[in-house]
Amino acid sequence: MGSYREHALDGASAVDLVVALYDGIIRFLYAAMEAVERGNAEERRAAVKRALDIVLHLQARLRMDVGGKPAQALSEFYASIFAQILQASQSASKPKFEHAIACVRNVRNAWRQVAREIPIDAGAQPSAGRLLTMPPRSPAGSGSSGREADSAASSNWTA
Repeated sequence: MGSYREHALDGASAVDLVVALYDGIIRFLYAAMEAVERGNAEERRAAVKRALDIVLHLQARLRMDVGGKPAQALSEFYASIFAQILQASQSASKPKFEHAIACVRNVRNAWRQVAREIPIDAGAQPSAGRLLTMPPRSPAGSGSSGREADSAASSNWTA
């Protein structure tokens, strides 16, 4: 018998699965931040490892052969967020973890917008491989978050 999370993803679209992976990154970064607050380096490293594993998984699934510039932009985002997470962990910096979370959340929200825009008609739904190369778009009507959360690689995304 599977866990609640496994059942919650049954029948999920490819974009919903990508969003769930971003949610996992965010969840593990919050766990790392909490470990920093408690001064628990072992828990911090374990949470960071889990977040980085997800980033690497997403990076490895990019279809550079068909994705063109959007896939390249996502690849650069993943490299940037990987480095940010490492820096946050090495310095045990809560503000650096918060910055990484803001960047991941920005792209996660763009994927959520993509999920809303995909036709419900199953025949019209793009394949998971194609979705991993689609450029995330910012939700309509949202302006700047007021944060300096964009790194050089994530500056392709607006929030």
